[in-house]
Amino acid sequence: MGIDNVERRASLVAGAIALILAAIISPHLFKNTWVTDTAKPSKTGVCPTGYDLVHAVCQYRHLTHPSTWLPQFLEILIVGLAILFFAWRRNRVGISVASLLLGLALGVVGLAFVFLGGWLVIRAFRLQRYGDASFSGSARRAKEMSREKRAARAASPRGSRRDAKMPAKAASVAAPSPSKRYTPKQRARRR
Repeated sequence: MGIDNVERRASLVAGAIALILAAIISPHLFKNTWVTDTAKPSKTGVCPTGYDLVHAVCQYRHLTHPSTWLPQFLEILIVGLAILFFAWRRNRVGISVASLLLGLALGVVGLAFVFLGGWLVIRAFRLQRYGDASFSGSARRAKEMSREKRAARAASPRGSRRDAKMPAKAASVAAPSPSKRYTPKQRARRR
């Protein structure tokens, strides 16, 4: 089954956010840029080698080449376009895999993508198991299924699952005779 309209809208928004992130990174692809890394100073107030103490924070400025940003830009752009393509095709599996990959690759910024991918996986599981992806519908169906199981156990003569699954004829059928070719010879037991 394809995704419903709520899932499709959320996926389209996630794809748009990915393209916006790619657009934010794109200026770094055309020129060298200065990047500032930060670190905490030690307890004595000393910064690591190469860092300068600025307003109680150690900062390190360095020049980055455009090739440094290219892999991340391409990853965000390609996976964002994949999310949009799968949303257009209403393919839940494609959206969930692409959003989980992008979310894990981006770290903290990608939490929204991890949330979307997880949400779609949970909805797919509930849809497969209960026939309804909503919380209320799947909970209702789960209660009905448990009532049916309890009723089936109570209706069986001994109430065990094994007896309920095993047909009545299976207990009366004799075991097959041992094959001369495959059954090893056994020693006679002492009494």
